[in-house]
Amino acid sequence: MTTDAHFPPVQVLVFGAALRAGSLNARLASLTARLIAQAGAEVDIGRMHDFDMPLYDGDVEAAEGPPHGALALRDRIQRCDAFVISSPEYNGSVPGLLKNAIDWVSRITPQPFKTKHALLVSASPSLVGGNRGLWALRVPLEHLGTRVYPDMFSLARAYEAFTEDGQLAQPDLQQRLADTVSAFVHFVEADVRYVCLRRRWYEFPAEYTEAPVTHRAED
Repeated sequence: MTTDAHFPPVQVLVFGAALRAGSLNARLASLTARLIAQAGAEVDIGRMHDFDMPLYDGDVEAAEGPPHGALALRDRIQRCDAFVISSPEYNGSVPGLLKNAIDWVSRITPQPFKTKHALLVSASPSLVGGNRGLWALRVPLEHLGTRVYPDMFSLARAYEAFTEDGQLAQPDLQQRLADTVSAFVHFVEADVRYVCLRRRWYEFPAEYTEAPVTHRAED
């Protein structure tokens, strides 16, 4: 893909939602970031260690405000046009670490998830590749107004799926991930650069507004 000289490249935040240094999802996040760069976007690679925060506690929030890690994640999301999360699956659902981060950031006004585009990918030793966790992850993100890309990528038997140079050992899987990433970047570019339709969304129930607004329109 060639970058249009009339527009700056879109900005994409990519991070793996696990703390372990050798995490399979960190490896998948790194590969996805390289493919995003090849598709012509600028990549900001993050780690969950960049966004360290305690368990959500309303009393702590009232006394001290959002923790530094939540503010850091808010800032990184605000600066991007889209983000990619490579998430493990814990017991068929979202890792508590990631859900806690989403919950903290959602409390910051204005919360940054609304209208951002997101691509969800996962890597797991299981035969379903963490796909059940991605379906669970869509729920809070879409609730907060994120435009989650319909296609998701789940890498099964991930402990044997990578080559030494960080590619996927199976060419068909490598191509499918590359095609998914390229289509996602093109989609984000189209929305960021060529918006010609009025976009409308509804307030999510947890958002507090002074006026009784039930919907908004964005040109």
